[in-house]
Amino acid sequence: MYSVSVRRNFIAQHYLIGGDWGPENELHSHHYVVEVLLEGKNLDPHGYLIDIDDVSSHLDSLVAYFKDKTLNKLPEFETANPSLEHLARIFCKTLIQRLNAQNLSAVSVKIWENEMVWAGYQEAF
Repeated sequence: MYSVSVRRNFIAQHYLIGGDWGPENELHSHHYVVEVLLEGKNLDPHGYLIDIDDVSSHLDSLVAYFKDKTLNKLPEFETANPSLEHLARIFCKTLIQRLNAQNLSAVSVKIWENEMVWAGYQEAF
């Protein structure tokens, strides 16, 4: 199985709802790190799993959308808590829709909110 990974970082704000999580219930910022892992069994005729520039471009666009925003105010979180888990799912599903990669068998996204805490989401085809 071949793997390709691309990382980016961005700062965004949020507050958690629906529970008593102390300071997490108040508006605060995170320096997020997002890592996309793409996997597949076969390479294209040029020896690539996927065009890394294409992945980077789509990831940059997605990061730009969330960068410096309050996640709670975005349509993606109208009915969902802006948790790491939901954010990872949104990144993953959006990238799958945007990428044209017949060679992929799985896409996963991990998002760190600090050096020790991350959540992820994966889809296999």
